[in-house]
Amino acid sequence: MMQGKMAVVGSAETITVFQAAGVEAFPVTDEKSARETLRRVAHDFPVVFLSEEYAGPLKDLLRRFDEEAYPVVLPIPTGKAAGYGEEFLRDTMERALGVDILFRK
Repeated sequence: MMQGKMAVVGSAETITVFQAAGVEAFPVTDEKSARETLRRVAHDFPVVFLSEEYAGPLKDLLRRFDEEAYPVVLPIPTGKAAGYGEEFLRDTMERALGVDILFRK
């Protein structure tokens, strides 16, 4: 695994800003290409950002990654999905801390 390397998987308009920051970008156009690309880059990158609109449909794959230390797959908000990134963050924090400290209502 490449130490300190990060990748971003998502639509072309989403990954542009990450690419400008030096993150290796992998554009995808649909759920199938997102799944294939994520599987491929997971072997080479310890941190992978994933467009939120693909994170929801790929929950099954993300759960498998959750069982290992690497890669860490982080959904990024894009405005194209119904809050998956927020839900993911809340669930992760709740599992780690035992309470929902971020989104208490």
